[in-house]
Amino acid sequence: MTTTLVFVYNADSGFANAMVDVAHKLFSPGTYACNLCQLTHSAFGMRDRWRDFLESLNYEMEFLHRDEFRVEGHALAVELPAILRRSNEEMNVLIAAEELNAIVSLEDLMAVLGKKLKGPPSSLDSQG
Repeated sequence: MTTTLVFVYNADSGFANAMVDVAHKLFSPGTYACNLCQLTHSAFGMRDRWRDFLESLNYEMEFLHRDEFRVEGHALAVELPAILRRSNEEMNVLIAAEELNAIVSLEDLMAVLGKKLKGPPSSLDSQG
């Protein structure tokens, strides 16, 4: 059984969107819509501590922007950002938007994700 962690950012893909996101993070970080991006990426790319943490996990990973998530056929009723776990074509919410948006540091995100990966999977059905 292959388990994949799916990280879905509350931002759209593409160079122009990335430039707008960088400017938004730099000049108005308090109003930026994607806390997952804010915690895991600087204006210049993925934070080294986050990359090292992800490499320490024994999971396949997929990183999607909200427009890519919808195009891939994942038209799930999931508020973004979110971290999902896919096993045997079943997708479950690992960390929902509400919880993600309440996390204030990268260290807290890594602790929460580490703890969730050790617990039982939650079902999308229970999310609403």
